[in-house]
Amino acid sequence: MTSDTMTFTLRPPDPSGDAGLLHGWVTHPKAAFWMMQDASPRDVERAYREIAADEHHHALLGLRDAEPVFLMEKYDPAHRELVGLYEPRPGDVGMHFLVAPTDTPVHGFTRAVITAVMAHLFADPATRRVVVEPDVGNKAVHALNEAVGFVPEREIQKPEKRALLSFCTRERYLRAVSA
Repeated sequence: MTSDTMTFTLRPPDPSGDAGLLHGWVTHPKAAFWMMQDASPRDVERAYREIAADEHHHALLGLRDAEPVFLMEKYDPAHRELVGLYEPRPGDVGMHFLVAPTDTPVHGFTRAVITAVMAHLFADPATRRVVVEPDVGNKAVHALNEAVGFVPEREIQKPEKRALLSFCTRERYLRAVSA
């Protein structure tokens, strides 16, 4: 999986083997919007075991040069996360992503990650539209989403947060990344 400047590979996380790594990511202060700040390593392992067993929710670790650098989740919004909050269409795929915390940020890295995540999702011909529901206060991710073609539709109230429901079609994604 390649963005314009970086190549990534994907693999499913090993819930027990990667729990420590993922725990460090999801409890980091920069991951506040991931809403796992108080999770224990055991909680993280349990969460990713549940995802691994769920036919409607999948997690993948993104690696660069064999080093884990991001986490992505994709889900079926007709069955997870957004049930009853909007009318899903055939080909809708929900997505979350989290970039690993670092003390040495690389300019453009997070944009390369979201671009690669979207390329992966749209590599499946059945994916017609990607759906996201970030916290309304997460301005940084709103800008990243817009950069890859997402269009906000409306705010929705989820049990855990006020979210900005946004959509990106394959056509909007391709236009955004070729601009």
